[in-house]
Amino acid sequence: MSWLALLGLAGAAYVLKACGPLLAGDRVLRPGVSQAFELIAVPLLAALVLVQTLDGGGRIVADARLPALAVAALLTWCRAPLLVIVLAAAGTAALLRAV
Repeated sequence: MSWLALLGLAGAAYVLKACGPLLAGDRVLRPGVSQAFELIAVPLLAALVLVQTLDGGGRIVADARLPALAVAALLTWCRAPLLVIVLAAAGTAALLRAV
């Protein structure tokens, strides 16, 4: 990929992000729409993490990332600090890859 294409894509992404506040302005969303947006964010992020963890280019891959994700989910459920979650998950993946 050329630098010109990369800069063009970065500029287009920036313009798209800037369009949101410019087009929405001072509009207030209806309570139902606002609540739906709040409810959609967490499952969408969880699905993205799960797909990125198990995606093996057309097949499901269960490697060291899956137990690391389980450790992170358990520590998140226990309300551990973010740094502890990240270090424990990384340590789990590193330990399993070393074995």
